[in-house]
Amino acid sequence: MTTLIKLEITRALRNKKFMFFTVIYPSALFLVIAGTSDTTALVPHSHLTMPLYYMVAMASFGSLTTVLMGNSERIAKERETGWVRQLRLTALPGRGYVVAKIASAAVATLPAIVVVFVVAAAVKDVRLDAAWQWFALTGAIWAGSLVFAALGVAIGYLASGDAVRPLTMIIYFGLSILGGLWSPTTSYPQWLQNISDYLPTHAYAALGQAIELGGAPHGKDIALLAGYLVLFAGAAAWLYRKDTRKA
Repeated sequence: MTTLIKLEITRALRNKKFMFFTVIYPSALFLVIAGTSDTTALVPHSHLTMPLYYMVAMASFGSLTTVLMGNSERIAKERETGWVRQLRLTALPGRGYVVAKIASAAVATLPAIVVVFVVAAAVKDVRLDAAWQWFALTGAIWAGSLVFAALGVAIGYLASGDAVRPLTMIIYFGLSILGGLWSPTTSYPQWLQNISDYLPTHAYAALGQAIELGGAPHGKDIALLAGYLVLFAGAAAWLYRKDTRKA
């Protein structure tokens, strides 16, 4: 299993197109969205400035892109080509393939997070009160991405090679927009804010926002993400076993 994990991580880091999309794309979006905003302008009903808000939002969006888009499409394609079936003939335990996919996606999220932070600090002069906040932000966003890595695995086993991209894109953009990664949810109608409050992407971004304000993530957000992790991981395990029985 260790060998497969190393192989998957190497493949992810060597995929220049994928790394460009997942690393440069969120940073570019940060510059487009936050580039023209006043560095002192506050998000409505918040103590966060717009650059601070979008720094966490785009770092979270980059992580979501890496783990969701990468896992779902790769798994669906490898199922179609017979690679997954071939691995089942080896001594690799059933969970090994899934663990390797999640591990490779988790490693690839770090560059996306760090580059957004560097761009925000260099271009918009984003600063935090203490050095520990930068490390805490990186750790919280990285850990939270595992929730969406599990979702990506589930989608990869749910959809075929032809259907996986449109299905993933709908979920990807839906969660990003409704969860407040592209714009503050405080600008949404109240009924939409009520829905957003229970989406995993909203809780995901809230982890970093709490740290930016100098506090600890709220228990509600952690509990919500933990619940989604159990749900997505359970769905991935069930779909994996279902796919195994078909083979």
